[in-house]
Amino acid sequence: MNSAVQNLVVSLVAMQMARKIPFEDPVVLGYVRIGYITAQVIILATYYYVSLAIKRKNDQTVLKYVEAAAPMSQEPGKLVTTTVRDYDLAEVSKLLRSAYMGIAMMAVMHGYFKFTQPLFVQALMGVKGIYDAKPVAIHLLGKPATGDLKRPFTSSGIMGAAAAGPKTDAASISEAEKRVGAKKEE
Repeated sequence: MNSAVQNLVVSLVAMQMARKIPFEDPVVLGYVRIGYITAQVIILATYYYVSLAIKRKNDQTVLKYVEAAAPMSQEPGKLVTTTVRDYDLAEVSKLLRSAYMGIAMMAVMHGYFKFTQPLFVQALMGVKGIYDAKPVAIHLLGKPATGDLKRPFTSSGIMGAAAAGPKTDAASISEAEKRVGAKKEE
């Protein structure tokens, strides 16, 4: 089962479980709040630790790929030349931004609108997000960067089909290099 389907199943099960939790009880609500905050601290600490591990490894292997063009765009993909270290740090940065956005949304949903069920659901989904994060799998769990974890990372859709991700084949890279060279000559 791919990650998107797992996320859907986990969120549906968590929502059903959350319906049975008596959030009107201040003690229960306090425990749920503590659980949510604890989950977010674990998430942020994990991403911080992974970024330290990436910096410690300092893998300067060159990584070249052609970034996928925006959907419905006539523009060709953009050539990206980076190192494994910088690529992984950028991916962890995206994960951190996502975590911060989730915290901000939850602050509005719970603090302003007084929704309580999302605290429980997002605590579970955030912890599952750590498990699904590819930099975490490589740098914390020690999995090899092959197959699904091969850089640059691709994301799969809900039905398991890979979305239009970065191209790493030699033909695409050389074509993009020629386009970049032609632009410099103009």
